[in-house]
Amino acid sequence: MMRAKLKREIGFIELVIYGVGVILGAGIYVLIGATVELTGNSVWLSFLIASIIASFTGLSYAELSSMFPRSAAEFIYVKKTFKKRLLAFSIGLLEIFGDVVAVSVVALGFSAYFESLFGVPMILTAVSLIGLFSFVNFWGIKESSRLNILFTSIELLGLLLIIFLGMSHFGRVNYFELPHGFSGLFKAAGLIFFAYLGFEDIVNIGEEVKKPRKTIPKALIVSVIITTLIYILVAVSAVSLVDWKDLRNSNAPLAYIASKSFLGASAFTILSYIALFSTANTVLIFLIVGSRMVYGTAREGYLPSIFSRIHKKRRTPWVAILAVMIVSMIFVFMADITVVANITNFVIFIIFFFVNLSLILLRYKKPNVKRAFKVPINIGKFPLIPFLGLISCVVMLFHFDLSIILVVVSVVVSGLVVYKIWRKIQQERG
Repeated sequence: MMRAKLKREIGFIELVIYGVGVILGAGIYVLIGATVELTGNSVWLSFLIASIIASFTGLSYAELSSMFPRSAAEFIYVKKTFKKRLLAFSIGLLEIFGDVVAVSVVALGFSAYFESLFGVPMILTAVSLIGLFSFVNFWGIKESSRLNILFTSIELLGLLLIIFLGMSHFGRVNYFELPHGFSGLFKAAGLIFFAYLGFEDIVNIGEEVKKPRKTIPKALIVSVIITTLIYILVAVSAVSLVDWKDLRNSNAPLAYIASKSFLGASAFTILSYIALFSTANTVLIFLIVGSRMVYGTAREGYLPSIFSRIHKKRRTPWVAILAVMIVSMIFVFMADITVVANITNFVIFIIFFFVNLSLILLRYKKPNVKRAFKVPINIGKFPLIPFLGLISCVVMLFHFDLSIILVVVSVVVSGLVVYKIWRKIQQERG
């Protein structure tokens, strides 16, 4: 019996919009206040540092995705490189965990804006949003993509409005002020890196992309370039319009910034509504990617096969979608956006370390595998940019609190214990 396959329905333009949609919005709409507290007026520098780190690893993803355009991408890269089941499973588990926690972070960001407009409790709103968009995810990738295009257009409008409002105030403050020194700047870069999450998730819908070996690398690079330019302009506009000491205390930072412009209170309402679309859009995309990661890992035999089931009519991985929805809802109850965002970022830096390392090693282990895209600047077979990405990830890992590290280590250890028990049961049955 032939196994059902995912539909290839996404082209280059749709994939770029998909990438820009998941990168833009959530991080900057939700976390810029917390970032400013660490950096003061130099907040734009934290975005620049984060973008450089993202670009290093983004190019590694571009080459790897041209070699292996499949769901559960990071898991596949590590598996192909190291041939170690436990290591591959650990990376797959971390990616799933990161996506699930990211859903919770952004859902909480959505609910903060929603509460400021309608007074509905944050937890109730966040859980409801995850449930609604899990259904959209189940309904189909084409429908999800169309909704993404609409929401991305709206969230981009909000960021362009902030840039427009701030342009006449450029040069008003010292943009190199560092109230907490370079330590604060790098902590901020680690936190705001969350705003760049999503470029790597483009590769995880590879089985639903047309001509993936060529389309994915191009879309990934274009998405990072577009979002970096917008983020830096928004960051400069933010501190030009509002004193950073006031901005750090706002639960709806971009709406607060807009309210201090000539548009007044009406701008707060406008930006709050736009922020709803932005954060909702990111929740949808992380739900899609998280479920595909679960599906791909299960299909490779590293999770129970039930998670690889595809709905016959909708052609979507419905069991994986349900699982991601439930776990995401559980993390919502942590209710601290900064803590949950830092957990996600720590996980991502570990994954990015192995992605860059995989690219470097595969240059030697599989030099003849067809690559539709190849990272530039090499010494022989050795790629310099992925090496810089690897080093930058190591540096960033040292800027997280011990409590964050312990949470992630606990998750990995627990997952490995469950995996070993499950594998033993499978072997006894087999």
